[in-house]
Amino acid sequence: MAGNKSYTIVEYFGGDDGYRCGYCKNEKGNFSHGMWSHTMTVQDYQDLIDRGWRRSGKYVYKPIMNKTCCPQYTIRCHALKFQPSKSHKKILKKISKFISKGELPKGQDDGEPMDSVCEEAGPREPDKVCQSEVKCAASIDIQKEVAECPDIAEVQKEVEDAGPADSEASRKEPVSVTDVRTTATAPKPGVGADASRPPCRKAKDLRKERRLQKEQMRQDADGVSSSPSPAQTNQPKPLEDFISESLPDNSSHCLEVRLVPVSLEDPQFAVTYEQSAALYARYQMAIHGDDPSECSESEFRRFLCDSPLEAEYSPDGPEMGYGSFHQQYWLDGRIVAVGVIDILPTCVSSVYLYYHPDFASLSLGSYSALREIAFTRQLQKQSPKLSYYYLGFYIHSCPKMRYKGQYRPSDLLCPETFVWVPIERCVPHLENSRYARFNQDPDAGDARVLKDVGRALVLYRRTVMPYAAYTRKRRGPADETEVQQYAGLVGQDCAERILLYRA
Repeated sequence: MAGNKSYTIVEYFGGDDGYRCGYCKNEKGNFSHGMWSHTMTVQDYQDLIDRGWRRSGKYVYKPIMNKTCCPQYTIRCHALKFQPSKSHKKILKKISKFISKGELPKGQDDGEPMDSVCEEAGPREPDKVCQSEVKCAASIDIQKEVAECPDIAEVQKEVEDAGPADSEASRKEPVSVTDVRTTATAPKPGVGADASRPPCRKAKDLRKERRLQKEQMRQDADGVSSSPSPAQTNQPKPLEDFISESLPDNSSHCLEVRLVPVSLEDPQFAVTYEQSAALYARYQMAIHGDDPSECSESEFRRFLCDSPLEAEYSPDGPEMGYGSFHQQYWLDGRIVAVGVIDILPTCVSSVYLYYHPDFASLSLGSYSALREIAFTRQLQKQSPKLSYYYLGFYIHSCPKMRYKGQYRPSDLLCPETFVWVPIERCVPHLENSRYARFNQDPDAGDARVLKDVGRALVLYRRTVMPYAAYTRKRRGPADETEVQQYAGLVGQDCAERILLYRA
């Protein structure tokens, strides 16, 4: 951050050319703005994703919402208020059955697609990023020489995440299911159940009654005669209890989740790097149909290990600090899935998930999303403002990407005013049009727009300066239009903190 002389340094590339859309397969219909980030503070990235940006490796992109064929809306879940839906509980029970009995479900019995993202949906990097890479340490010396950087000429993969869609049945049910009881009518003589016998009762009602009876007996044994209050009996069970129940003791399998920072300097990350890269390749080939050359170790490193985020620590932040991490899912001593996440000042941002194809029927995408929501809640106890879980982009025009709307309560980001709007209010607009402004105040605009482009910071000849000073020093054709576009996209806060590299 600027206060400790740590800077974000980017190169902006615009977004004039269309490329293939991985959602609707339009060959030239996907448009996005792009920046190559040499280094980035967690606060700057937090501010950027709150304006619709998203990273893929070190490439940061923002869909051109009113132009692209499949608009991608930033979505966040209120982790502290989240309650698992019926379909989420079904997934946790499936995990529990597998761990306790060792039985894998056959096929995709809940209708969940096998992959969590559409790999062709990501933006294309520019043919050449730069001829001079700008390196930035935790405390930057702006007079240091500018190092050479390699050309970048690959296609970035989509950085979506969280997990595959749930079952077709679960997509039809609301997240909060009300228990609707109907009045039983007396059976007609000679038809149906014996009218002289008590009516049949639901199994869940019987279980609830037995649970209350046991609780009453326990209280009586302890000398407590009062019955539990309605508030106690109706209190919904938290997500953490469902997760712990999915990991029973004395089971056939042992599942453990380990958090490791994305750095080869970290011993645990280094020792598991090859195993993790091999798992990624196996996933990409089996699930996405990639050629081996498309999921090599170098691709794995570039896509899921290279991150522009600088590791940061704060007295009021989480114990492990901020930055990019891998959550490794270890089953009986081997890695079977990896969730790539960014821990930022106010959220956990899900980046990608890859897993062993043999376990596709376990709905690991949805399971990992539930674990990451629980992880966000755990971090919030250490850092009160860290209370959101970002699932990447919500794409209403692509039915298989609507599953992200099931993690509620959640908000979508208005693409014009950059305010958060509850998803329930957004969906009706998206049913009518792929692109929609969610803020219904016609007079509202972008409150963080930079009105004076001269105040945007640039890095020119290894010196930090406002754009106004740069225009006086620089010779050659003016680039004010490009800088104005960039400043409008990143907003005032980022434009006055981020260093825009100018050759």
